[in-house]
Amino acid sequence: MGMFKAIDTSSSGLTAERLRMDVISNNIANVNTTRTEDGQPFRRKMVIFQARNAQGHWPFQDRLNPQVAGRGVRVNAIMEDMAPFKMEYNPEHPDADAEGYVRRPNINIVHEMVDMITATRAYEANVTCINSAKDMTNSALGIGGR
Repeated sequence: MGMFKAIDTSSSGLTAERLRMDVISNNIANVNTTRTEDGQPFRRKMVIFQARNAQGHWPFQDRLNPQVAGRGVRVNAIMEDMAPFKMEYNPEHPDADAEGYVRRPNINIVHEMVDMITATRAYEANVTCINSAKDMTNSALGIGGR
């Protein structure tokens, strides 16, 4: 049964990290978006993870039993970064205000690329865990057949 728990835990990490990579990609794609549907510049999005229990939720009794670990992760929320927008002087831009300043998205490409690398490495680590669990199970099944 341990193999299935390991695979389930790692698969929850795969799903969460995949969503995180999608959100980071969306941030990078909108680095120059100065006007969205609401008339504001694009705001950076962040994925918030939360530990999950065996049912995939976070009930109160899990807080009372901290020894239980390794049940995986789930996405709790996708939040907007409320950091101020970047201001750029460009009076020729169609979104410039009366003083000639354009509000740019609060996205730092270097920060997004670092986040993408860490999400990719976490994804790869979860794939390695799944493959290791499969290899150990295959080895254990092979012991009885010799």
